[in-house]
Amino acid sequence: MKRKTLMSWSSGKDSAWALYTLQQSQEFEVVGLFTTVNEAFDRVAMHGVRTELLQQQAKSIGLPLEVISIPYPCNNDQYAQRMRAFVDSAKARDIECFGFGDLLLEDVRHYREENLKGSGIEAVFPIWGTPTDSLPKEMIRNGLRTLITCLDPAKVPETFAGRELDEALLAALPEGTDPCGEYGEFHSFVFDGPMFKEKIEIRIGEIVSRDGFVFADVLLNDS
Repeated sequence: MKRKTLMSWSSGKDSAWALYTLQQSQEFEVVGLFTTVNEAFDRVAMHGVRTELLQQQAKSIGLPLEVISIPYPCNNDQYAQRMRAFVDSAKARDIECFGFGDLLLEDVRHYREENLKGSGIEAVFPIWGTPTDSLPKEMIRNGLRTLITCLDPAKVPETFAGRELDEALLAALPEGTDPCGEYGEFHSFVFDGPMFKEKIEIRIGEIVSRDGFVFADVLLNDS
């Protein structure tokens, strides 16, 4: 029997690819997605993606989405309390695993594993260790389409905000940039791919600088 799994969903390419990998597995059954959202701005932290776009992604994937509201500002105790309540709720529904799209940062993986220790829920990392120089190209070859919603202008040109992460953009990334943005160079939003039933029609709205980052506002095409 497959293990009931919830996927940690950031709206970006790595969580999307991790989901797709789990969907091909004979061990895991992904039954839903969960995302933490800044309740003051109604957006995914760092990615800057609106909640309505998360909901559109979940609809296209065909899985329920659970939104965990996080206050702003949020201290460690507040975050831990809300996540603990969510973990308890998931355990009560016989969830056995949480899936994560992490690739290579050991401290992040350790943090996730520690937070679930003793809960009865296992953290699983289906794309962990995949070479980040080849992974984006594999995603693109398999139909994943994603664009940059947030970037660190100290690491990549701010003109990349709102652009699709395609072969041309990958080739234009500055030397030393991780192609998956694993060191905080950029974050993304997926609007099409093999895990979606249909493409999400979007357009780019305002591009703004805030708190040292550049954000591209992604909007549904009918909004």
